[in-house]
Amino acid sequence: MRCIALFSVKGGVGKTALAVNLAHASATLSGRRTLLWDLDAQGAATWLLKVEARAGAKARKGLAEAELAELVQPTAYPNLHVLAADRSLRRLEADLAGEGEKRLKKALKSLENRYDRVILDCPPGLTELADQLFRAADLIVVPLIPSPLSTRALAQLTEHLATEMKSPPPVMPVFSMADRRKALHRGALAAQPDWPVIPYAAAVEAMTVTRTPLLAGRISPAAAALAGLWASVERRLTA
Repeated sequence: MRCIALFSVKGGVGKTALAVNLAHASATLSGRRTLLWDLDAQGAATWLLKVEARAGAKARKGLAEAELAELVQPTAYPNLHVLAADRSLRRLEADLAGEGEKRLKKALKSLENRYDRVILDCPPGLTELADQLFRAADLIVVPLIPSPLSTRALAQLTEHLATEMKSPPPVMPVFSMADRRKALHRGALAAQPDWPVIPYAAAVEAMTVTRTPLLAGRISPAAAALAGLWASVERRLTA
């Protein structure tokens, strides 16, 4: 089992859409037994995959008792399951304060015989929860809007990892919502030509209406870019 954390220092960069599409690509393009764990209390990833938290379910309690498997639900797509977000996650940060630094990693270990890939949709911000997610991850995928502020946020993350962890997982920056009509975006893309690019697309925004991953619909430039990104992630995980 390999774990990929989708993380951003700040919101509004397309992180959740990327998490949903990469999880779908893992399950369908690679045929991997895939779990998308929605750790953002807003539950956007859960909603986009047309899943609802079970009545009375508490992801926070499941984490505390290392009984995550009981909370997992299937989706409409083969090989893709979701560990849904619920309101209890709002108090997860307080639970982790003062706890062992690998609590989340230990909880994930209980799923290692069930899944090949786990995608973590992380809430934004450099918090205690983020630190635990970093320790559980084999790769951190960081979506960035092409701008100087995003580059600064990435620098903050890499500095934080170097300070807080002896052997941090590799970081994979991804330009998200890139619009080549904008000079600022073109300049940022030119400065980092090796970073993957997901173009700005109305189809991505339409996911909030269709609640369908891009690769499950009509082929588009954005869908092709997402398939390419997943191929790059797989190469990093299997190298």
